[in-house]
Amino acid sequence: MSRIEKRFAQLKADKRAGLVAYISAGDPDAPLGYQILKGLPAAGADLIELGMPFTDPMADGPSVQLAGQRALKAGITVDATFDMVRRFRKEVDNDTPILLMGYYNLVYQRGAERFCKEAAEAGVDGFILVDLPPEEAGALKPHAEANGIDTVLLTAPTTDDKRLPAVLKYAAGFVYFVSVLGTTGTKSATEEAVRTHVSRIKSHTKLPVAVGFGIKTPEQAAAVARHADAAVVGSAIVDQVKAALDGNGKPKPDLVAGLLAFVKSLAEGVRSVKKA
Repeated sequence: MSRIEKRFAQLKADKRAGLVAYISAGDPDAPLGYQILKGLPAAGADLIELGMPFTDPMADGPSVQLAGQRALKAGITVDATFDMVRRFRKEVDNDTPILLMGYYNLVYQRGAERFCKEAAEAGVDGFILVDLPPEEAGALKPHAEANGIDTVLLTAPTTDDKRLPAVLKYAAGFVYFVSVLGTTGTKSATEEAVRTHVSRIKSHTKLPVAVGFGIKTPEQAAAVARHADAAVVGSAIVDQVKAALDGNGKPKPDLVAGLLAFVKSLAEGVRSVKKA
């Protein structure tokens, strides 16, 4: 079993949903970015979504775009992101799944075969490449599978029952349901909408379903946890970085501690929901 499969199996055994925490690699700089990454498991993150900073993040709202810009300004590259994962595996744990979130151009420029090999060697477990449709996933999937990396594909409220099987054909690890139309962090779905869509997706697949986009509070995370296998939080987490920068863009002393405390509150919200 992969780390992702093991983690969801453990969550099921524990009768609860999981928290997927998103951060942008190297935000606001490499040392602090790593300290944040390092502290996420102890703060309650069950899976980690590590953003690869990119100049044109079309699916991301203002918060994640700014996080990526801060990381790019700090000199974060794909290689630096791999190094961060490699260090995490040596210093923190070998159990918490790490998924790279980003855009296919970063894979394409390096070549899918090489990218997958280097990601696996670093300790990456999955990819969330938001602009890779199933029609093009065949260029990546064989190399990902050969290196034990899950390809997590996205579904949306507009992904109907006719389209869904095409997405699920290439999905592995879990299915990421984008609960709202639009970019990250801009609006939130109702609990009833989440329940309806998660139920529909589960009627087509045995893969776990994680729900993201628009989850900002422990209460919203708990509402998602009542119906999905995991809640994904990104914009609200990276907003903690922005809030802890002074007027000159310099990090305040409590940046890491404050962010991890917020993640802990989200984890507590998710863990407050017990499943049958």
